[in-house]
Amino acid sequence: MRFAFTHPMHSHPYNPELVTGEGIAAVAAAAEAAGFDGFGFTDHPAPTQRWLKAGGHDAVDPFVAMAFAAARTSTLRLIPNIVVLPYRNPFVVAKSGATLDLLSNGRFTLAVGVGYLKREFAALGVDFDERAALFEEALEVIRGIWTTDDFSYEGRHFTASGITAHPRPVSTPHPPIWIGGNTAAARKRVVSYGDGWCPFPAPAVLAQTARTAAMDADGLAAGVEDLRRRFDDAGRDWSGIDVTFTNADGGSPAGDDFNADAYLTGLEKLAAVGVTWVQVTLPGDSLARLLDTIEQFGKSVISNAD
Repeated sequence: MRFAFTHPMHSHPYNPELVTGEGIAAVAAAAEAAGFDGFGFTDHPAPTQRWLKAGGHDAVDPFVAMAFAAARTSTLRLIPNIVVLPYRNPFVVAKSGATLDLLSNGRFTLAVGVGYLKREFAALGVDFDERAALFEEALEVIRGIWTTDDFSYEGRHFTASGITAHPRPVSTPHPPIWIGGNTAAARKRVVSYGDGWCPFPAPAVLAQTARTAAMDADGLAAGVEDLRRRFDDAGRDWSGIDVTFTNADGGSPAGDDFNADAYLTGLEKLAAVGVTWVQVTLPGDSLARLLDTIEQFGKSVISNAD
């Protein structure tokens, strides 16, 4: 099992300690020292005030922030959670990702999602109803430009002729691509374009808000089994595919009642289902508490996990 977390800007307003250069550098370095494998940021370039007041959260630019973290670490993977792919031209995403992979010596994973906030799409000038088509075309473009010189593409939304974009990523054949979302459509895209699946726990109300399928432990197991069948049907090798999820057992790692033994048991259950990466939820109320929780989680969980 491998461990990752998203920089905890969980609220609006956020704690300003978390978004200084030194704050991000300290968090990344502490995570690497504690044994975490991955670290990333969310993607909300233009959230509405209404969404923020309803429980949304602020965000920094994920590519810029991950590059800053990369410069202060040597083993930590840079994994956004997640890049909303339809927001951006895929050639620009490919260039940002290739640069980050190059400068981090192959430590970048492109985790992407379709997105769900209509007003954010509107602010960015992107057709919300076309987001699925934009997403799939973008995946085709990114994989193509990362691996091919003199690359041409003719789609509904993107057209290019004879493009060569160097320097390429150092990861071969390209940085891993993880697909977010709980739906069968997301799993279908993993088979067609991806190297990993990123579902997330979602009770019915949250699933409706995020425009995805509800997801709990039983749904996760069924989803992984469905994904395996799809890989078999497509003749793709399943052995190198990653699945991420969170672990509800044991409570919050920041809580006084956190039970590391129960958390470790929960990890065993997730591993049995097929989960390879666990997304750990960490506190964002202060930098000191965040750094302490990272250290304690490393000692009580990561050092004792199989």
